[in-house]
Amino acid sequence: MLNRVTDLLKIKYPVVQGGMVWCSGWRLAAAVSNNGGLGLLGAGSMSPGVLQEHITKCKAATKLPFGVNVPLIYQEIGSIIKLILEEEVQIVFSSAGNPNTWTKLLKDNGVTVVHVVSSSKFAKKAEDAGVDAVVAEGFEAGGHNGREETSTMALIPQVCNAVSLPVIAAGGICTGGGILAAMSLGAEGVQMGTRFALSEESSANVKFKQLCTTLNEGDTLLSLKKLSPTRLIRNELFDMLKEMEDRGASADELFAILGRGRTKAGMFEGDLANGELEIGQIVSLIREIEPVETIMKKLRAEFNDSLKKLKSAEEW
Repeated sequence: MLNRVTDLLKIKYPVVQGGMVWCSGWRLAAAVSNNGGLGLLGAGSMSPGVLQEHITKCKAATKLPFGVNVPLIYQEIGSIIKLILEEEVQIVFSSAGNPNTWTKLLKDNGVTVVHVVSSSKFAKKAEDAGVDAVVAEGFEAGGHNGREETSTMALIPQVCNAVSLPVIAAGGICTGGGILAAMSLGAEGVQMGTRFALSEESSANVKFKQLCTTLNEGDTLLSLKKLSPTRLIRNELFDMLKEMEDRGASADELFAILGRGRTKAGMFEGDLANGELEIGQIVSLIREIEPVETIMKKLRAEFNDSLKKLKSAEEW
């Protein structure tokens, strides 16, 4: 498939793997790139030294394009950007911050920059900052979400109308039919987090992955709206945070609870009761932990089957 996203990222299929904390290491990124998509390393849970190691191993594992997802609020952002430039990483997906800060430097050094947004307003700001494309992420997505709580189906056409850039859809997409639906609304590619977080190559803890394959609709909810809205699996930590928010706990009180490595404990170390467990709403469709190669084959088959069904539909 050829369009502006595949041309920009130099990939075969318009599928980007989300750069998720504690899930997106070099094995996952390389596997997605080797199977025709774009793999991303999740710098949000990596020190500069760890990111250096993952970049080196990813380069050894694939000769195809891969990138790094960089949360712009990361405390060591300057060191991360310096490392990316030194290692000549060609693609950066930025998120959680102002794209004006680093986009020009990256692009001046030949880096393709894509920024994640949750509204058409922020999409316009990203376009003004000079990014090459935007990811329009609806609030179905796992992890940190926009305060607007706009669903993916509502968000995609609004962002497509607001900017002239290629738009990559994210949030609640894990099937080939979902890819086709996003593209029918104007997106030229998709970014999938949850689907790849539950792959064999994901660095997430196997206990976390297995729990996710048992979840049903409604087992993930938005929390932490006073800080940064975050979609979590309901567990003991979630209940404690909800009780704190309901009684009007301050941001400092919430930070004190979360500042104990809760995400690492849950997703990477497998503490299913007291860890922060981030995953998207679409998780209830996933019942198996499969290798990336199998996932990509299924996505292509599902996309083509859905396309055939649409072509057979009658005109109104």
